[in-house]
Amino acid sequence: MIDIKQVGVLGAGTMGHGIAHVCALAGYNVVLQDPIAGAAEKGLEKIKKNLDVGVEKKKVEPAARDAALARISVSASLADVAKCQLVIEAAPERMELKRQIFGELSKLCAPDALLATNTSSLSITEIAAAATNPQRVLGMHFFNPVHLMKLLEVVRAFQTGDDAIAAARAFGEKIGKTLVVVKDSPGFASTRLGLAVGLEAIRMVEEGVASPQDIDTAMELGYGYPMGPLKLGDLVGLDVRLAISEYLFAELGNPSFRPPQLLKKMVRAGKLGKKSGEGFYKY
Repeated sequence: MIDIKQVGVLGAGTMGHGIAHVCALAGYNVVLQDPIAGAAEKGLEKIKKNLDVGVEKKKVEPAARDAALARISVSASLADVAKCQLVIEAAPERMELKRQIFGELSKLCAPDALLATNTSSLSITEIAAAATNPQRVLGMHFFNPVHLMKLLEVVRAFQTGDDAIAAARAFGEKIGKTLVVVKDSPGFASTRLGLAVGLEAIRMVEEGVASPQDIDTAMELGYGYPMGPLKLGDLVGLDVRLAISEYLFAELGNPSFRPPQLLKKMVRAGKLGKKSGEGFYKY
């Protein structure tokens, strides 16, 4: 099984910097790469802020924070992940972009380097087809915020080998995650189930069944959800929710995933959730 010592994380946005955070805190050297000028540096600043909060809450020792930050290097060049034994892609959810990245990684990285995508819904099998040695490609679906959420959904593509799954298991356990392993299917397990609840909650608002606050409270207090489905949609981004909904509806043909008209209208109006300042709630 491959010995992972250095991890490359592609994309320094919400998911990327969170993944880099947990990897560095677990003792891995990390290359945080983003092609947008200054983006990796901004990601590193967010990691430092989150670690500082951990220190303030006495969940992270100051020495552990300092050591984790020292393990992270930032770059705008994809070539700088060439020596990593594991590369985790957290780029925007566009199939063409992900296939391009995995084709380039195949040329840069060692033939046995583990290549993972953090996609929440796209076909891992299709992504893997763009890589040489596709048996080393798999999904590592982290959850937001990465440094707080315990779950890691490992997704086996049609091509993924047993060695890659074993390496992913060992890595996930070392960074402190609880793993579930699922086969490549639209939406996997978590996104498919979570989106079904989220879209039904939007339909209930659309029909006037209850307010967003009351729907969320019902799920939080009645079913133990840590965050109601509409709050979660705002956090993820309603534009992201819409894109995943359209993808799953096209792939599965299940009317449960047909995008509600209210969701379409909100996205067209620029009400994308927390990142735009307003979604089902105001921020």
